[in-house]
Amino acid sequence: MTTRLKSVDVVTIGVGWTGGIVAAELTKAGYHVVGLERGENRNTDPDFEIPQIHDELAYAVRHKFMQDAAKDTYTFRNDVEQTALPIRYLSGFLPGTGLGGAGVHWNGQTWRFLPWDFETRSATVKRYGEEKLNGATSQDWGITYEELEPSFDKFDYAAGIAGKAGNIKGTIQPGGNAFEGPRSREYPNPPMKTSYAGLLFREAAKKLGYHPFPQPSANVTRPYTNPDGAKFGACVYCGYCERFGCEMFAKSSPQLAVIPVAMKTGNYELRTGCNVTKINLDSTGKRAVSVTYVDGLGREFEQPAEMIFLTSFILNNVRLLLVSGVGKPYDPASGEGVIGRNYTYQMNTGGTYFFNNKAFNSFMGAGAMGVAVDDFNGDNFDHRDVDFVGGAYLLVGSTGARPIQYHPVPPGTPSWGAEWKKQVVKYYDRAIGINASGGVQAYRGNYLDLDPTYRDAYGLPLLRITFDWGPNELNQSKFMAEILKKIGKAINADIVAVAPRTGHYNSTIYQSTHNIGGAIMGSDPENSAVNKYLQSWDVHNVFVLGASAFPQNSAYNPTAMLCALAYWNVDNVIKNYVKHPGPLV
Repeated sequence: MTTRLKSVDVVTIGVGWTGGIVAAELTKAGYHVVGLERGENRNTDPDFEIPQIHDELAYAVRHKFMQDAAKDTYTFRNDVEQTALPIRYLSGFLPGTGLGGAGVHWNGQTWRFLPWDFETRSATVKRYGEEKLNGATSQDWGITYEELEPSFDKFDYAAGIAGKAGNIKGTIQPGGNAFEGPRSREYPNPPMKTSYAGLLFREAAKKLGYHPFPQPSANVTRPYTNPDGAKFGACVYCGYCERFGCEMFAKSSPQLAVIPVAMKTGNYELRTGCNVTKINLDSTGKRAVSVTYVDGLGREFEQPAEMIFLTSFILNNVRLLLVSGVGKPYDPASGEGVIGRNYTYQMNTGGTYFFNNKAFNSFMGAGAMGVAVDDFNGDNFDHRDVDFVGGAYLLVGSTGARPIQYHPVPPGTPSWGAEWKKQVVKYYDRAIGINASGGVQAYRGNYLDLDPTYRDAYGLPLLRITFDWGPNELNQSKFMAEILKKIGKAINADIVAVAPRTGHYNSTIYQSTHNIGGAIMGSDPENSAVNKYLQSWDVHNVFVLGASAFPQNSAYNPTAMLCALAYWNVDNVIKNYVKHPGPLV
């Protein structure tokens, strides 16, 4: 039996960064918001839920904050000729679960996308011609960096981001990223400290003529109060950020920055342990009337609402659209349809520099403590002599060398035994990791759909992922590997271990959790699922937020981008949609 509840103004499906931002802004404007979160409540205060957060085995290895693949998973294949099989142990990427989502266990790397990222197709075709895309179906976003800049700025100050601006209102600033788009103002907090590894990288990069700068960080560098009165602590560089919560209240999260803002209005109702199974449409199929969810006791409820916001992880956003019949599913054979289209990921090309006589105190660090180079990102360099589009940013990060998972050894070292142990002891604190984090273009054969065979505990089909590297990614990785080798020589490493990505994408090897696309934004309903305001073309009171809206992936981490889009979306909803419900133009 389904219990029908009293109607509310807004329902958000998922309560992480985007769900928290929507709740904070709409409740401040006087609207009644219900947040439905499938996971449990999460409180990173050490006096409450997590007194021993520095437990690498529980959180980093056993994935205590992550989705349990035994209960909820996806199927995967590289191409349509293969049979997709369920991912039984999540390792290639790690979706979070619980209040705050990935905003609890993220590293805090916080990037604004480049102006070029929003106009990938048109800018590439204009400068190099259509053939430069190597068959990619990448698209323009339908929105520009300039339109979105105020929303980036709002997120910077809501989250207390630490960094050094490189471009304020078109004036290049010393010490920052000279390639970034113009900013309204400086970051709210100063950048993180520079580690010894970062210092050596910075000197080597300058020697090669590159432009190093401190990585922007949501690891807040001093006590901070945001414009809504939310208070943050200061980072102590303990090295437990990625896959962990922060007991110092220093890593910006939805629990710190936005959810308390919604709570104090009195207009917000948070329900955890609630798994949404369907968006219900009216008889016309053009308007959503409610959502159906199952709570932790197995009871089914129907929650009516005037507006419905999909604010969960991108794979779950897309799956819910497909099972609810919102939008036309994408068909790779014909190229028609929009839901599931343009699924992309991240291309990481990594390396390690080994030193015989330098020690780096690698056990100290923070999730976004690092020095970066943007000279080879986006269209920041001339692509006429390379066989790919886009690029990568280079980073030497000092994230904390936790003992279970961190044991760098030179190439040729046995994988176990006395010699392996000897090399681990020697190089544990004498190695620097470097990464080229690259963008991934969209291709016709990479997409998301519903698996025809496998179903979940509610009888709903699992989401099927079809993905492999394209020519842009493999060529890019080969190019970036040569740059990393050149830096290794300039940094005077005794051993330089760098190799490009080759072959097929492997879903068992972790690179990032930066899954992108499937409900992409754009200016044409024939090739996008939502318009520039993240509003469904087909069902006007459904808004789909998060990285599912990105038409392809930038080299950058997606969090600041998806949060800026959330502020952009909700600002337009308040100013325009609620006054005149219907398609936003």
